[in-house]
Amino acid sequence: MNVRVRGIYATAVTRLLLGADHDVVDASLPIRRRFDVGFPTAPPDATVSTTDDRQGVGVAGDPDAVGTLRDLLVDVGIDALAWTDPTPVGAVLDGEVAETLGGGAVVDLAVGADDGGSPDAGTGSGDPVEGYLPYGNVDARIETGDRVRTQVTASAAPWASRRPELDTELRVGAGLVTLEPGSGTRVDVRDDEAARELAGMTDLLGIEPPDGWRAVWGPAALDADMDELEAGLERAVADADRLAEAVGSDAGGDHDASEVGLLSDSATMRTGPLARPNGGVWVWFGRESRFALDSIRRDVTATMSGHHRVKAGSESASAGVDFAEAICDPDPDADFPFPAVCDSFGPNEGDRLRIEHGKPDGRLITLGEGAVTAVDDDGSVVVEREMTPGGRYDELDTRREAGDVAVTSLKEGRWWYPTTYRAADGTVKGTYVNVCTPVEAFPTAVRYVDLHVDVIKHADGTVERVDDGILDASVEAGDTPEPLAEKARSVASALENAL
Repeated sequence: MNVRVRGIYATAVTRLLLGADHDVVDASLPIRRRFDVGFPTAPPDATVSTTDDRQGVGVAGDPDAVGTLRDLLVDVGIDALAWTDPTPVGAVLDGEVAETLGGGAVVDLAVGADDGGSPDAGTGSGDPVEGYLPYGNVDARIETGDRVRTQVTASAAPWASRRPELDTELRVGAGLVTLEPGSGTRVDVRDDEAARELAGMTDLLGIEPPDGWRAVWGPAALDADMDELEAGLERAVADADRLAEAVGSDAGGDHDASEVGLLSDSATMRTGPLARPNGGVWVWFGRESRFALDSIRRDVTATMSGHHRVKAGSESASAGVDFAEAICDPDPDADFPFPAVCDSFGPNEGDRLRIEHGKPDGRLITLGEGAVTAVDDDGSVVVEREMTPGGRYDELDTRREAGDVAVTSLKEGRWWYPTTYRAADGTVKGTYVNVCTPVEAFPTAVRYVDLHVDVIKHADGTVERVDDGILDASVEAGDTPEPLAEKARSVASALENAL
C-alpha cells in the first residue's frame, strides 16, 4: 500500500513501512535525504501524521490500509495503544446543535452505537461524540436544537481537549488532489508559473469532476508524472461520485451534491455515518514505545537516546534534538540525559506541573497541578498539591480537609508512583500507589496511562490491593491488551510485597 507520513515519528515509521514492503509516497525532503530509495508521488492509501501534542499519531485512509497500519504501529512497544476514530476525516454525519459559542456551534454527532465503546470501535468513553461547526462553515443561521448534516474536516485524538471540526460543504481526496465545491481548477502552490502549467495539464487528462466540484492540486502534484496525476484524479472523482450518491440518495436528491447543511423539519436524521470513505485510528506511544522507535530510527540516521521522548515534550525541545544530532554523532549506548533535558526544557524546581492521567479507553484526565519541589538526576520529580477540602479520598476511607497536602513522587520510566496525603499538621492520612505505563516527565506535565490496579497503604500501615476487577473488565472490553494487563498485575504484586 501507499502511505504518506509526516511529523516527528516520520523516519522511524518510514523505516517500518519499507521493512514491511509498503511504499511511502510524497515523502518530505528530510526523508528523501535519509533513505537511499525512490519515493513515488502516487496517491496515498492512508496517511500517518503526528498529533498536535506529539504524543502519538493519527492514521486515516482506506479502512483496510488503516487496519494494517494499526497492527504495525501497536507492535512497536508494550505501551503503544490504539483507538478507532469514530469521526474520521471525510465522514458525513448528522447531528443536533447542543450549544452555540462565539465562533461556532457544538454539535452532538449521531455516530451510532457501533462507533463507540472500545478501542476497536470509537473513543471508548461511551460518551456522545461532539463536533465543532464554525459559523463560517454553514450557509444559514443555526441555533440550539437545529439538526445539521456535516462532514468531518479535521478529527481529534480521544485524549485531546479539542473537538473534531465540521463543515457543510463536501470534499474528497487527499495527497495529490482533492475535489471541493466550485468550478474550474485550483492549484494550491505559491509558484504561479507552475500552477498555470499544472492547470493546463489537467485539461489534457480529459477527466472531468462531477457537476458542482472542482479539482484542487496539492504541492506534491508538481513532482508527479502524467500517469500519477491521472490516477490521483480518477480516484478522487470516483470517491466524489460515491460520496454524492450516498448523501444524495439519503436526502432524496433535492440538493446540490457537493453540499449538505441544515436539515429540514421533515428530513430524517440518520444514526451513524451516511458516508465514511475513510477509516481512522489514533495511536498513543508510551515511553517504551518511543525508545523502541529510537532504535528503529537509529538504523537510518544518527539518533540520540530518548530522541522521540524529548521531541514529544515541546516544539523547542524538538528543535534542540535536531540541533544536537546535526553537530555530533550520538552514542547509541548512552543513557537518556534526563538532567540535561530538565535543565534545558523543564520541569525544574519551582515550576508548575500537571499530572495527566490517561485511561486505557483513550480518555485523558488531569488530576491537578502542583508545584515541583524537587528534581533529581536519577529522573525523580516531586510534585506537591494543596487539596480542596470536602469529600473523601478514594479507597483511603478518610476525609479531605482544609490544609491537606498531596505529595506525589514520580520517577521517569517507572511503572508506578506513590501519592502520600498529609494533614495540615503533617500526619500521614495514607499513601496511594498508582500502577501505570512508564512515567514521562515533560516540561509542563507528567504523563502515563493508568492501568487500573492500585496498591494502598492506610494510615495504620495496612496494605490493600484494589481494582483488579476493573482491570479484568478493561481487558475483556478490549481496552487494555493482555500483555500490558499482566505487566500491571506483576507490578502490583511486587508493590504489595515491598510495602
